[in-house]
Amino acid sequence: MCCVVTQEFLEFARSQGNDLITPAPEYNFPGLIPGDRWCVCAQTWQDAVDEGVACPIVLEATHEETLQIVSLDILKEHALRAQTP
Repeated sequence: MCCVVTQEFLEFARSQGNDLITPAPEYNFPGLIPGDRWCVCAQTWQDAVDEGVACPIVLEATHEETLQIVSLDILKEHALRAQTP
């Protein structure tokens, strides 16, 4: 799933053992900050929904297999809206 991470989501992911905040230079990973786009596992994101800390998603960049874990209604509810100039 393509997400736009929030501080709440990053803290939740870290509490689940997926630290996306701490840089890992050995993997050329700078660490994420709120507003960054990142792909996460659908189950992690669904768990965040269940805890009330889901971050927005970029629906157009999210694989259709996500529907095996997350309902389309929930995806649409959290989808970023396209911005028109």
